[in-house]
Amino acid sequence: MINSSPMGWNSWDCYGAAVTEDIVRKNAEFCAKHLKKYGWEYIVVDIQWYEPTAENHEYHPFTELCMDEYSRLIPAENRFPSSAGGKGFAPLAEYVHSLGLKFGIHIMRGIPRQAVHRNTPIKGTDVTARQVAKTNSICMWNTDMYGVDPGKKGAYEYYKSIFELYASWGVDFIKCDDIAREMPACETELKLLSDALRASGDMVLSLSPGPALIEYAEMYKQYSNMWRITDDFWDDWKLLYNMFERAQVWSIHTGTQCYPDADMLPIGPLRQDYDKNDRTRFTQDEQITMLTLWSIFRSPLFIGGEMTGFDDFTMSLITNEDILTMHKNARHSHQVWRRDIDGCEIILWAAQNTDGGTYIAVFNAGDKPARVTIDPEDAGFAGSFAAKELWSGEMCGEISADIPSHGAKAYLLCGEES
Repeated sequence: MINSSPMGWNSWDCYGAAVTEDIVRKNAEFCAKHLKKYGWEYIVVDIQWYEPTAENHEYHPFTELCMDEYSRLIPAENRFPSSAGGKGFAPLAEYVHSLGLKFGIHIMRGIPRQAVHRNTPIKGTDVTARQVAKTNSICMWNTDMYGVDPGKKGAYEYYKSIFELYASWGVDFIKCDDIAREMPACETELKLLSDALRASGDMVLSLSPGPALIEYAEMYKQYSNMWRITDDFWDDWKLLYNMFERAQVWSIHTGTQCYPDADMLPIGPLRQDYDKNDRTRFTQDEQITMLTLWSIFRSPLFIGGEMTGFDDFTMSLITNEDILTMHKNARHSHQVWRRDIDGCEIILWAAQNTDGGTYIAVFNAGDKPARVTIDPEDAGFAGSFAAKELWSGEMCGEISADIPSHGAKAYLLCGEES
């Protein structure tokens, strides 16, 4: 069970399909030493951990995958040596747990095409992969899987068998891909998958990719813990600007154990499979805007960069306790207004703090600096107050500041005793 929006690290932004065990271990060690005390806890291995020849963010079509005798994908031993001898991810998960962290993996919806073509069995049944596959249900960007036909005998047993395997390895988090935006075609398969997961262990279920469909919001909330509201999010201001509209639409659907997901934080070193010198293209102000929006909106926070290469600024970004407290405590988060102020688009968000007071976040989406003064009553706060700007820690008697282009300020307002 999760009581707050998940926080952790995912290997996709920096290594695509090609992450290796030593890289995962080093990032887990860094997280445990420097970030665990701030609430960062999940270490997630992204796509194609079962693909021995993976090199980067691109996929090898119809390549040979590592699979057991029951149609279930298993880690590639050349990339994850501790999985040898049928151990799977159990040794790596045990190591991550020993650091006080939690372990997660990425999966694709469905059953391996390889299993279907070889007609391998489903564990605990007299059914084969070919009998449960829905061969006209395929991923448009990856060739690994066919969908599973929920109406077929053995379909539930297949999903239950993979989740029981993952639970035996000690997996805490499942990122299931090729499903969030595939509605209504995959609605019944999602329900089947979710039921099988919940019967097999207490694992967080995250759905990708986006954009998720707002008309299916209640279904996502019923059958998963988090779901992507965007396609892959990268270090591009246009994508960050677009996230304001997405967050506004989805903000009413954040609740206990269910979180609209604005995707990973592309910070620090990225795309390391292509260039070891590659770093985020976001400016520092844009990174502050991103963390501010994700936090007041209460999106899950998953670091996308290679953590061992973080500089002082990046560390200050993800260890700001006031911002991370806002991420934990913000409730009823919503956009208040979007206005033109001195030729800049200014966006105001507000939320209630479960410990008392009101959070206000002010964003400058314009292309030049802007002087912005906010009336607290716009955010539903009346009376005298004391305010703390969360990024700087400065106390102030009014909400008035110079905000740089693509930058943000965040405040906690508390009433003053008379």
